[in-house]
Amino acid sequence: MVTRRVVLAALLILAGSVLTGAFVEAADPQFTKAVRIIVPYAPGGSSDILARLIGPHLSKAIGQPVVVENKPGATGNIGADLVAKAEKDGHTLLLADMGAVAAAPSLFSKLTYDPEKQLMGVGMVMFAPYILAVHPSVPVKTVADLVAHAKANPGKLALGHSGVGNANHLTGIVLAKHWGIDWKYVPYKGGAAAIRAVVANESNVIINGALATQPFVTQNQLKGVAVSGTKRLDALKDLPSFKELNLPAVDSGTWQGVMTTGGTPAPMVARLNAEFKKILAMPEIEKKISDLGGDVRIGSPEDFATWMKANVKSWGAVVREANIKLE
Repeated sequence: MVTRRVVLAALLILAGSVLTGAFVEAADPQFTKAVRIIVPYAPGGSSDILARLIGPHLSKAIGQPVVVENKPGATGNIGADLVAKAEKDGHTLLLADMGAVAAAPSLFSKLTYDPEKQLMGVGMVMFAPYILAVHPSVPVKTVADLVAHAKANPGKLALGHSGVGNANHLTGIVLAKHWGIDWKYVPYKGGAAAIRAVVANESNVIINGALATQPFVTQNQLKGVAVSGTKRLDALKDLPSFKELNLPAVDSGTWQGVMTTGGTPAPMVARLNAEFKKILAMPEIEKKISDLGGDVRIGSPEDFATWMKANVKSWGAVVREANIKLE
C-alpha cells in the first residue's frame, strides 16, 4: 500500500511539473533563432531609424540576434509580402508606416498577400506628425503663401513622397483638394529618398515624417511650413499645427507599428508586445523618439487591430475618391 501511495504521489508530482512547464512555455514562449525586422523601405527613413534604435534592445531581451533588413519596393508591399509568408513563429517582424498597410487593400487590385489574414498586429510603436516643408528656393513662409503660390503656378510645384498610396502621398491629395490647388506627385523609394530629392530641388515640396525630416529643417536644408497633428513640435515651435490651421487630415502622420505573420500563436504575440513595451518605456528610447518629433504609442494587439480596421476604411475612402488604382 505504501509503495502504491509513493508511486501515485510521484506520478502526480510529475504530471504537475509537466503541466506547469507547459503553462510557462505557453505564457512565456522562447525565441530559438535570430529575429528579422523587415523594413519595407530604403535605409534612412522613419521606419529604418526606429528598427535600428530598437533592434539591439530587443536582442538583449530575447537572447537572440536581431537583424534589420531593408526590403524596399512596391509601396512597402515587397517587405510586407515577405513577412506575410514567413513561418508563423513570431521570428519575422514588419516595422513600417501602418498607413501604407492600411491603404494597400484599396490601392492594389492584385495584392500578392492578404493583409487581413496573413499579417497580424503586435503593437503600435509611435506616432510622428508629418512636416510640410519646401525647398528653400520656394518663395513661401506660411501655408497661405504656399496655397497662393500654387494657385499662381498651377502644376508647377512637385510634391515628393515615399511611394504611391503611402499615407504622405494620400495626405497631399487631401490637402490639394481642400485648397483647390494642382501640384505634381513624384514617388520615390522611401521617405529618405524623397527628402534627398527635395533638398536637391529635384522636387520642391514634401510631406514626410518628423523623425526623418526634422533634422533637415533644423539645418535649413528644407523650409518648414506646418506640422500635422494637434500640437506644435518642441524643436520647431514656429510651425503651426494642422489643427490650428483647421486643415483636414489632422491625424495623418507616420504611425509606426510592428506586425508579424498571421497565425502566429497568441502567447508569442503577447511576448513580443510585452518586450516592445519595455523597450519603448526606457527613458533613453523615449527621449530619442521625442527629440526626433515623435510620441511613443504602444498599446495592445487588440488596440492595433481596432486602429487598423478604422484606417483601412478611412484611407480606402480617400483612394476611391482620388481614383487611384495600382496593379
